[in-house]
Amino acid sequence: MYKHILFPTDGSEVSENAINDTVALAKLLNARITAMTVLPRASQTASDSIGSDRPNKAVELLAKIRQVTAASEITCDVLSVENDQPHEGIIAAATQKGCDLIVMGSHGRSGISALVLGSVTAKVLTHSSIPVLVYR
Repeated sequence: MYKHILFPTDGSEVSENAINDTVALAKLLNARITAMTVLPRASQTASDSIGSDRPNKAVELLAKIRQVTAASEITCDVLSVENDQPHEGIIAAATQKGCDLIVMGSHGRSGISALVLGSVTAKVLTHSSIPVLVYR
């Protein structure tokens, strides 16, 4: 079935909570994982788009994912890309790496906050031709 899972993380608690389940899924499917983070381009400050501590937290989560996958004997690559539109970076990485499933967290925003803030997960769901599993 699925053999290569892309796991994008933004450094959030939702992403951190999804790590063990994503690794368990990969083990069940005998799949490999590419864990990634999308950071704003260098010309933009971190506080302009994702909060000043998010880039560091995302890098920490990538290291944690490598530890968890190693302990579970799952092959895992990590990737950090720059793109001002995170959904585009995620979809491009999934395509370039040959991933056949994207597993990502959702913050579960609704109403006005979802419309104003937008949702990276919703944009990936809308624009990706690769299946997406949403973790809430």
